[in-house]
Amino acid sequence: MKEQTLGEFEELVLLMVAALHDEAYGVSILEHLEREAGRKANISAIHVALKRLEQKGLVVSRYGGITGDRGGRRKKFYVVTAFGKKALDQQYTVRTSLYKQIPDISFAKG
Repeated sequence: MKEQTLGEFEELVLLMVAALHDEAYGVSILEHLEREAGRKANISAIHVALKRLEQKGLVVSRYGGITGDRGGRRKKFYVVTAFGKKALDQQYTVRTSLYKQIPDISFAKG
């Protein structure tokens, strides 16, 4: 597969899927995104990002069992693929490299 580019929101969603591992589904991703990243989003945006990530081969999905508390609807769980982990590693490497290039300067007045 060719290298995939990630937008900022896609990267955050992919990071949440990786962090949640087998417990990543739309609502859990939304809640963790708001709590851990301070990022407000709506569930539709999460689902759109997950669909794009799955089309790119960065995540795969599976359905959980039927539960009564969801009116018989099943949760769709996501996990990061090896390709998705590689994409996250590449993003981390690029961001870290760029951060390290920032000169050691002070913006304090004085």
